[in-house]
Amino acid sequence: MTTNHRARRWALSGAGLTLALSLAACGGNVGGGGSDSGEEFPGGDPITILVGQDPGGSTDLIARAAADGLSDELGVPVTVENQPGANGALAAQSLAGEEPDGHTLMVYNGSLAYITPLAVDEGAVPDIADFDIVTGLSLDDYVLVTAPSSGLATVEDLAAAGRAITFGTTGVGTGSQLSQELLFAQADIDATAVPFDGGSPTLTAVLGGQVDVGSVQLGEAIEQIESGALTPIVTFAEERPSYLPDTPTAVEAGYDVPVQQSRAVFAPQGLPDDVMQTLRDGFEAAFGTEGYQQLNEDNLLTPLEVDGEEIRERWTENLDNYRAVVEEYGINLGGDA
Repeated sequence: MTTNHRARRWALSGAGLTLALSLAACGGNVGGGGSDSGEEFPGGDPITILVGQDPGGSTDLIARAAADGLSDELGVPVTVENQPGANGALAAQSLAGEEPDGHTLMVYNGSLAYITPLAVDEGAVPDIADFDIVTGLSLDDYVLVTAPSSGLATVEDLAAAGRAITFGTTGVGTGSQLSQELLFAQADIDATAVPFDGGSPTLTAVLGGQVDVGSVQLGEAIEQIESGALTPIVTFAEERPSYLPDTPTAVEAGYDVPVQQSRAVFAPQGLPDDVMQTLRDGFEAAFGTEGYQQLNEDNLLTPLEVDGEEIRERWTENLDNYRAVVEEYGINLGGDA
């Protein structure tokens, strides 16, 4: 096996978790701070938070938990609206067309900013330079898992399999795909991607032996790992997650493959300074609520509650780093021959 371990540190990267909360399917959860005419925020109009993924998924859960706390803090209803499609690009396009008044926001997945652009034609996904970023939210780690019956427990086992490995991904242009493509390229493992639509069908395929391995978000796989239904091979975190301390990282195994999903709150470009500050203060208050903190704990999320401009810098750096390494190893995330 050949390894080209470069001393880069990447901070984040693309989604699905264990559904630990029971929430309305879509559009609902107007927060408890409703204001028919009692003003607050700037004016008493409600806030809509767009989510570019289906109801009940990880991004949706995060948005709803944040919406509840934000509503209580700002004194206006906050509604989550699901607009799934194109890994969140459709919702981002909707956001870009809204007025920059703070009443329409979006929970934006980092993978759309720094992985999906490597899998599609230039200009096919929105540019984060065209948005204001209110705040970071959280990040979560990917873990490479297999069924115990596969007999594959380490990267060395995959390399010594004597055949092509099949690996399930949660979709084209996601962190699930990138993490595995990078690992197998660096470890010189012959492997074929099998894309699915999200983490749940990917896990089902791994459990059923339709694919040898799959990279999914840790929160989605942890119950099956703890029950023994899945064997974790490596995580793609920079350091061992506290939730899975006995599983090595790919970095520890000698591969330069730190890939994590991250999320932030975006707004249309041109948000007034006072509105931006009010929203930031509101989200900061929401992060301190018991419900939001419980969501992080239940779904193994690491808080990333940093300033929006820090998110912009990190995500831009991630895109540059991923583009360089994808080119270095000749990886084609688009799936074309």
